[in-house]
Amino acid sequence: MRTYTNVKDLGDLKAAVKEALEVKANRYSYKALGTDKTLLMVFFNSSLRTRLSTQKAGMNLGMNTMVLDINQGAWKLETERGVIMDGDKPEHILEAIPVMGAYCDVIGVRAFAQFEDKAFDYSETILNQFIQYSGKPVFSMEAATGHPLQAFADLITIEEYKKKERPKVVLTWAPHPKALPQAVPNSFADFMNEADVDFVITHPEGYELSEQFVRGARVEYDQLKAFEGADFIYAKNWAAFNDPNYGKILSTDRSWTVSDRQMAVTNDARFMHCLPVRRNMIVTDEVIESPRSIVIPEAANREISAQVVIKRLLEAAQ
Repeated sequence: MRTYTNVKDLGDLKAAVKEALEVKANRYSYKALGTDKTLLMVFFNSSLRTRLSTQKAGMNLGMNTMVLDINQGAWKLETERGVIMDGDKPEHILEAIPVMGAYCDVIGVRAFAQFEDKAFDYSETILNQFIQYSGKPVFSMEAATGHPLQAFADLITIEEYKKKERPKVVLTWAPHPKALPQAVPNSFADFMNEADVDFVITHPEGYELSEQFVRGARVEYDQLKAFEGADFIYAKNWAAFNDPNYGKILSTDRSWTVSDRQMAVTNDARFMHCLPVRRNMIVTDEVIESPRSIVIPEAANREISAQVVIKRLLEAAQ
């Protein structure tokens, strides 16, 4: 594995989950892989879980870790070609990337959708520039259209908590005061469509996700109907994808907030969210604090998903 940007990069998902559980049981057993190797984590956007979990994963593998905050600890970077650089960005990413590559062995990149140009976002311009010009293995720590480390951790968590072989998993839109990228729901759908689960997506009309991620999943516009008999509820907000409303908020309908009312029709479902979460917008206090909430174990598994990915990148580079 030379890059990690989506579910296909993992290959056999059952084998990947099995490997993750083995790593979780003994997370320091592969230190020799990373000895004298350096992990560079490049952040164009803020982070808590991704930064800490990925840095910990690299340390578990014996790696040196470096963190670069582009917006705080580096020159502002121009990302587009053909621009006359007479503004506030003194360095172009096409020079910066190979310089970064010269200082490390593996690169993680975090760069959100900007909601200014849909084509720019959905072509994953920044992430693909790192893949093309760094000369090093690259993995996504959340990009414009996907968050595969999160989705892999979600799958590991579902495997740990499921009570039947093929659980019903529901991805539900929920209201939020800000326009959020589709990256997390895109990757969650990407993974669930490849996993052995009964997968349903529910959202108000106008919040349809890209077909490349939805694929054959059932889409249900009635949230309560979607929740019926569910074993796992995954709540997340996202802004509109379809033109001409790309990146816009179309609704803040609080009836979509996950509460005891919706959870009552499930099969005593576990509640999941990637965090950070806006309480009483996305989910009520009662649900997220209930014994059925697994948001903390889910977040803890971010360390494991990152470690498996970095481990595989190191193994492929040997």
